[in-house]
Amino acid sequence: MNQEPLFTLAYKAMQQAYSPYSNFPVGAAIQTDRGNFYTGCNVENAAYPEGTCAEAGAIAAMVLAGERNIKDIYVVGKGEHLVSPCGGCRQRIREFSSADTRVHICGPEGVRKILTLHELLPFSFGPEHL
Repeated sequence: MNQEPLFTLAYKAMQQAYSPYSNFPVGAAIQTDRGNFYTGCNVENAAYPEGTCAEAGAIAAMVLAGERNIKDIYVVGKGEHLVSPCGGCRQRIREFSSADTRVHICGPEGVRKILTLHELLPFSFGPEHL
């Protein structure tokens, strides 16, 4: 599958981010194992840092639609360094992924690095541990 549409969705989501405190917009796009797409953007508020991450928004939209399995997730943010999911979002992604789920870390120009969830979060704790 051509992955460009997922990058485009994540980039468009980043452009809708509400980040007046950090000035660091982030967008995310998920493709599920059913082939559907869900997006999210970070949303900050005056009680900074009590906002929500882009990945959390995309996952919430996916769950609301009745889906539970992330095949690919794209995360895009500005800056010269890799914008990888924060610790909390890594755990959120883990909840709805397999070890082979691909995490695409992107900058405005496109994909910078692709990791499996296992590479991003080795020795992770998940639902099967409970």
